[in-house]
Amino acid sequence: MSISEQFWESSLEELKKGYKEEPTYYICLLCSKAVEKGVIYPHQSVLYEAERYMRAHIEESHGSVFDYLIGLDKKLTGLTDHQNRLLRLFYEGKSDQEVQKETGIGSASTIRHHRFALKEKERQAKLLLTMMELLKERDEHAPAFVPVHQQAKMIDERYNFTVEEKEKVVAKYLPDGLEGKLNKFPLKEKQRLILLTEISKIFDSNKVYTEKEVKQGLKRLYEDDVLLRRYLIEYGFLDREADGSKYWVKK
Repeated sequence: MSISEQFWESSLEELKKGYKEEPTYYICLLCSKAVEKGVIYPHQSVLYEAERYMRAHIEESHGSVFDYLIGLDKKLTGLTDHQNRLLRLFYEGKSDQEVQKETGIGSASTIRHHRFALKEKERQAKLLLTMMELLKERDEHAPAFVPVHQQAKMIDERYNFTVEEKEKVVAKYLPDGLEGKLNKFPLKEKQRLILLTEISKIFDSNKVYTEKEVKQGLKRLYEDDVLLRRYLIEYGFLDREADGSKYWVKK
């Protein structure tokens, strides 16, 4: 199960914490970092047991779960830029008067109206979530969609593909899997995205790579490694230093 699937299939309580407990380890739902139970981890001259260390990791690496979630693409959160900004200010503990002054919007009563609108959005989300959970129990024909990876950019119809579709595309263009060769990089954007989702698995999310290492890894799969690297960055799978000296899996 990929981290993306872990994230979307987690409970509300697990998402609020930002990590999930498995039988032998804890896994960060925001970046896939795993820590083994029963191990003591050093952090800023303090020794922590695994679960406490995971909380320290989230605070150091992501600020908070709220910070991470509010920073996701608005097509994932369903929030407008305006709602996003208001939520940030509310989370910072600003009063209605302070929010009004900072945003320059109407009056304090206008801000209260926005709070009410967000509360209505929460109620609607709860109802939709409940209905979707009930639907899962009855809908025998629902296709299994591949979850959108968390750092996806420009989320649109290209991301609308099922597990079955992905398997067919991977089998066609990567018949021997990631141990073999990519026989062609297709022209259709959705097929490219499917293949990039698979190709990105060759990179360890906890490792920083040099440009040479990225080139070697991709060239083993496909002759035009520069093309693959460009699309991996464009679609948000990889990130890099401005000078191209370091590359890493985008979290």
